[in-house]
Amino acid sequence: MINAIYGKKIGMTQVWDGDVLVPVTVIQAEPNVISQVKTKESDGYDAVQMAFGYVKPRRVNKPMQGHFAKAGIDPKKHLREVRVEDASELKVGDEQTVAAFTDIPKVDVTGTSKGKGFAGVMKRYGFRGGPGGHGAHFHRAPGSVGQCATPSRVFKGVRLPGHMGCDTVTVKNLEVVRVDEEQNLILLKGAVPGSKNGVVRVRKAKAL
Repeated sequence: MINAIYGKKIGMTQVWDGDVLVPVTVIQAEPNVISQVKTKESDGYDAVQMAFGYVKPRRVNKPMQGHFAKAGIDPKKHLREVRVEDASELKVGDEQTVAAFTDIPKVDVTGTSKGKGFAGVMKRYGFRGGPGGHGAHFHRAPGSVGQCATPSRVFKGVRLPGHMGCDTVTVKNLEVVRVDEEQNLILLKGAVPGSKNGVVRVRKAKAL
């Protein structure tokens, strides 16, 4: 069984669950087609390669055209790999749809967080900062981070200003509010990482 599906984040809205208004994230997960099957005998591990997303044929280079032609499927925009317990039961051309998540109460969602560019320690890590008064000369700097003569250097891993965002983030145990098989939609309670139209992976929660 494949316990994951890939799609794109459409945005957020809210739906009624009885008398409670629930904030949800809408994920559109069109059928993922298996473009390659990997087994322990051929590759050393069991996994399937999932192809999804529309792409114009002229946008696909010749090596990828040959890859899709060998699998006998239409070219897709994205390729992702999903580990499975036994790949011998699956074959190229099989589809994974949102129907597989109809009876699953909770899922883990993985996406790429929004890029924020270069950021200081207050925005990047939530540092308190210095006094805001006019007499102070220390406002948004990180403060002392090094040592004196021994070891006379800054240790690795110290929280400093730098590039913020564009990280792989996983949010666990999100509740599945609704599954719309006709429109290939999954509605999840709460927020998921990334911006609109970003690629996300929806996987059966490991805690289940």
